[in-house]
Amino acid sequence: MSFLEFYMDKNPLIISSDEGDPVASVFGVPFDSTHSYKPGCRFGPEAIRDAFNNIEIFHPDLQIDLEGVNIEDLGNTKHTVVASELIDMLRKITRELAEKNRQLFILGGEHLITYGTYLSFPKDTGYVVFDAHYDLRDEYADSKLSHASYLRRIVEERGSDNILHIGARAFVKEELAFLKENKIKTISDKEIRQGKGPQILKDHVSTFDKLYASFDLDVLDPAFAPGVGNPEACGITSREFFDMIYSFENKKVTGIDIVELNPTYDNGSTASLAAKIISTLMALNLAQN
Repeated sequence: MSFLEFYMDKNPLIISSDEGDPVASVFGVPFDSTHSYKPGCRFGPEAIRDAFNNIEIFHPDLQIDLEGVNIEDLGNTKHTVVASELIDMLRKITRELAEKNRQLFILGGEHLITYGTYLSFPKDTGYVVFDAHYDLRDEYADSKLSHASYLRRIVEERGSDNILHIGARAFVKEELAFLKENKIKTISDKEIRQGKGPQILKDHVSTFDKLYASFDLDVLDPAFAPGVGNPEACGITSREFFDMIYSFENKKVTGIDIVELNPTYDNGSTASLAAKIISTLMALNLAQN
């Protein structure tokens, strides 16, 4: 029996063509049980889908029109508040989907979900994360399975060689020490402001055949993305953000997650940014074919 049949609620909401084979698969993870500031990210998947269905998805620079492609929306995972059950469920689902060798989008939910999804991809898959926080605490609120510690768990399990962290501007001493000890590569908030981000990212991803990209929307300044669980002032602009996304051009980004969208505090702009991430990375992938 497929894990998809067991775990998914079978409620697809993204509107797409049903002609031809799917160019990408999508599923949502309505989980925010370890969130520490503004809970509500469990409602993110629906908000992202609604925005995707209402933005323009023609990319004239790439001559790619997503209106005519088949996007397989598998619905959301079954709801759980137990972090260990979530990770087990996500590893089973993602491993099964990754074997299809089709671009996969995971809609969060909080950032802990990445611990379950990224490690289901092959070990040589590069990992690029955009985030205002390092998420390298050993534990948070007496839990080692937390949105504030997920990346530390990944490093402990798989090492740091494949990791590039982009945009951190809020962290504690413990995280900085772990970052330096494990030699985790970064693009700083300052380097992005200086215009160096796109080229550093392009140089990094050139060493990988396949990539997984994780987008914590709080990497953006709250002026551009107010609807997040842990907003941090003095972030990057949406233009700086998408200039870096275009550094993935001509690269195979096989896995993508978009996390920490909290519709309760959004005016629509954060969900629109999330939808544009999907549209842009899907178009960049199709432009290679």
